[in-house]
Amino acid sequence: MKVDLFIPCFIDQLFPQTAFNMVRLLEKFECEVSYNSQQTCCGQPAFNSGFRDEARAIGKKFLHDFSATDHYIVAPSGSCTGYVRNYYSKLFENSSEHNQVKKVNTHLFEFTEFLVQVLHLSDVGASFPARVTYHDGCGSLRECGIKEQPRQLLDNVRGLELVEMKESETCCGFGGTFAVKYEPISIGMAQNKVDSAIASGAEYIVSADLSCLLHLETYIKQQQLPIKTMHLADVLVQGW
Repeated sequence: MKVDLFIPCFIDQLFPQTAFNMVRLLEKFECEVSYNSQQTCCGQPAFNSGFRDEARAIGKKFLHDFSATDHYIVAPSGSCTGYVRNYYSKLFENSSEHNQVKKVNTHLFEFTEFLVQVLHLSDVGASFPARVTYHDGCGSLRECGIKEQPRQLLDNVRGLELVEMKESETCCGFGGTFAVKYEPISIGMAQNKVDSAIASGAEYIVSADLSCLLHLETYIKQQQLPIKTMHLADVLVQGW
């Protein structure tokens, strides 16, 4: 099975190891993985900030980079996947790129839904003796409808105890530029999320959205709290 990687810009710059771990997982299950090094941003930051023309220009670049392929397109980010799926059709409505958008959306998958729904995996052979709680990122949950897939994968990690926190579906407060424009509210939402995770007794907050984890980890470090964050792809390569 052939897979083209869509690596969001913040993962490329800040968390490249997560991308490499995703490749390790895909190749373990006999996927032929390709990476177009010309890819850049999907345009979500510009779109969320109200710069629609700029977002459209970046989106055209994204479509140029990915619409020529008939391979699956897989991304370790529910946020970016959800943006492309839900907003490109509006950005490029009645434009010459409309058919490119339809083609890309047919092939595009967030990482955990690709593992479960396309590769039909639930057990990847991982081992991680820790107590973890899962954070549902807004992009994954609300824009992609992803909830059970990451939990199926975590349930089959040997030694891992998955506990649900009370605020698993509540926004963490990141929201891209929201965290910049409304910093006090954003920090308060991060506090609520982290407090809920700690109350569950978890050692790690795990998510499929690194943008959320970046926000939460920053708060955790500033407050010197006894909990860590980890992307699901990084958990699923443990113990091989």
